[in-house]
Amino acid sequence: MTSLSDRPHTALMVIDAQNGVLARTHERDRVVANISTLVTQARDEGVPVVWVQHSSDELPRGSEAWQYVPELSREETEPLVHKRHGDAFEDTDLEEVLAANRIGRLVVSGAQSDGCIRCTIHGAFARGYDVTLAADAHTTEDLSQWGAPTPDLVVAHTNLYWQFQTAPGRTALVARTDEVTFAG
Repeated sequence: MTSLSDRPHTALMVIDAQNGVLARTHERDRVVANISTLVTQARDEGVPVVWVQHSSDELPRGSEAWQYVPELSREETEPLVHKRHGDAFEDTDLEEVLAANRIGRLVVSGAQSDGCIRCTIHGAFARGYDVTLAADAHTTEDLSQWGAPTPDLVVAHTNLYWQFQTAPGRTALVARTDEVTFAG
């Protein structure tokens, strides 16, 4: 159970599922389909979907690269958090959005596994949130030419280490799309 008092609700976070971010990622289409499944499930269950959108010199706000992939569409009533750092909590209104909706548990999907996903799941956990990582709904690009493991190994390692995270009053879980439950 989350260590945040009076926050019984869960939200799905869709992080940086943008054209420029996902263009060269591992198993892009499968991951986007899994994110879409989670979005549909969350909406069907009345669970908030929080969209996070990164901007940078490579992803200028308003550009085609900055836009969410066409397979995913945000409903007008769903919160959109704009960020410029890896951790979606840093210098954004994400905490205010979650507090206003009494959210203490997050299901996280998106990109990139070894960047914004990792930063945000750790940031959430350190701030008191329970965090479930959707094992087959996050991805990354191939950075092996610079010494990183191949993307399949990055995703597998992220899933592996996240399931062993511990902290007082918090839970870190990993679940495939077909195993994700939004009930606390």
